[in-house]
Amino acid sequence: MKTTYKETIVEQLHEQFLDIVDQIDDREITLRLTAEEIFRKSLLLSAASYFETRIMESLMDIVSSSTDGNLLIEEFVRNKALSRQYHTLFQWGAGNANAFFGLFGVGFQSYMKKKVGEQEGMSESIRAFLEIGHERNQLVHQNYGTFVLEKNAKEIYESYLKARLFVEALKDLMLGYLEAEDSGEESRRDD
Repeated sequence: MKTTYKETIVEQLHEQFLDIVDQIDDREITLRLTAEEIFRKSLLLSAASYFETRIMESLMDIVSSSTDGNLLIEEFVRNKALSRQYHTLFQWGAGNANAFFGLFGVGFQSYMKKKVGEQEGMSESIRAFLEIGHERNQLVHQNYGTFVLEKNAKEIYESYLKARLFVEALKDLMLGYLEAEDSGEESRRDD
């Protein structure tokens, strides 16, 4: 299912913030600045949290479909491989997700490098996704209250919108790889 504009909690939060800021009188500059500071951090955390949820759901959907719903395997993967492990799946400071792709094997990593190169905007989307995750980590580990977030709300929201392409395409890309593997297409390409 594709997510559309203004459908996620992040879009809803963004719209609510714009409504609040519009209500603040221009003479209340301190109040406006405080609201904007709090909102930027909340928007960043919301975007990162939303992406974490979507990626974890995609991974569990792949596990479920690949094991024909075997609850033992699903629970094992959820509890041992994924629970509290999300932030270790990515190299947040990197400009690409090759380390993440490599967790699924060299074949998938190679497949994804090709797909990222073919799909317009995907490389930029991955960079935006990793940047959001990296900034989220800095925010929560470097004293949230005093952390200086360099991006304004508009820039954070634009990064979120860019990053969605990768997050929303990941499951379909993984399924595409599995289908190619099942048909022997990927194996023939590697020969």
